[in-house]
Amino acid sequence: MNVATIAEKYTQSVREDLRKSRNYTNTMEIPQIKKVVVNMAVDTSVDKDQFKVMTEELALIAGQKPVITYARKSVSNFKLREGMPIGAKVTLRGRKMYEFLDRLLYVALPRIRDFRGISKKAFDGRGNYNLGLGEQSYFPEIDPDRVKRTQGMDITIVTSAKTDEEAFELLKKLGMPFES
Repeated sequence: MNVATIAEKYTQSVREDLRKSRNYTNTMEIPQIKKVVVNMAVDTSVDKDQFKVMTEELALIAGQKPVITYARKSVSNFKLREGMPIGAKVTLRGRKMYEFLDRLLYVALPRIRDFRGISKKAFDGRGNYNLGLGEQSYFPEIDPDRVKRTQGMDITIVTSAKTDEEAFELLKKLGMPFES
């Protein structure tokens, strides 16, 4: 599989299709994907060894080291103390972003059991798309036999589109498998 298939598809055909369909006069108006943010949150009962394994798996999936997020406030009902690690996130741009999207669209999503497409309702009103995955083992970098604890992740695709309709058209033309 070619490394920049989505990037090439965008520059060779999608950009021109969007320009014609939406009557953009300036090339800077054409929507594009700016970044992809992958976030994994953990339960507060997870020990440090499992947290370390989770961040290593996120680093394998994303291709770069994640940033650990810490609790800002203490919440006694959740057994959460200020300063405790509660998750990890990675912001992908450029080449790594397109590589991740290729693996997500062509490898990870087809591995989901009974997959019928992703929801059309997950846009945030500003042209960004949010997607949640239930397991990290959908990605080929993770060995399913070595997974001790399944961990979900949130994926946010940030676009330069001003409306959800523009972002939907962009992602649909890039090959995002929306449900029908």
